[in-house]
Amino acid sequence: MNFFRHRPLALLAPALLVAVAGCSTADDSTVAVPTPDARTAPLCRDLDKVLPRKVDGQPRADPEPRSAYTAGWGSPAIILRCGIVRPPKMVDAKVALGEDPNAIAGGVNGVEWLMEKQGDGTWRFTTSNRRAYVQVTLPKRLSGPDDSAQVMTDLAPAVKKAIPKGIASMRG
Repeated sequence: MNFFRHRPLALLAPALLVAVAGCSTADDSTVAVPTPDARTAPLCRDLDKVLPRKVDGQPRADPEPRSAYTAGWGSPAIILRCGIVRPPKMVDAKVALGEDPNAIAGGVNGVEWLMEKQGDGTWRFTTSNRRAYVQVTLPKRLSGPDDSAQVMTDLAPAVKKAIPKGIASMRG
């Protein structure tokens, strides 16, 4: 498993030029539900159907409001949101060149991710090179990149099955 191998070309793809962040923290009891476009919504609903019952040994416990576009595991929760808009860091040249200490590109079991350290010390992962953006926010108990390996390993099969490789919509 080559977890943090840099992939600058994937991050600089011309289709990844417009970005708006949509985020929530993993410690919230409620989560902002994404509003994916018509092309992305069915992919996210398919992902919801194949997500694992447990992630990192934690049982699934979806956040409020309930939605096919969000999922959670454990408490404080590992939060997954599907159909988000592209994160700004995904087009940041410093990230692509490996010069941003708070953002790293890498892959786990065939799924590429942008990993971003948040201001509160938590980590957020967003898929790249998939037809929908899937974002996973980790709670503080999973505070380092090494702590996230099992989470990404547990989620990779579902993402590969439901979200085909390709370029995601500009909006999410």
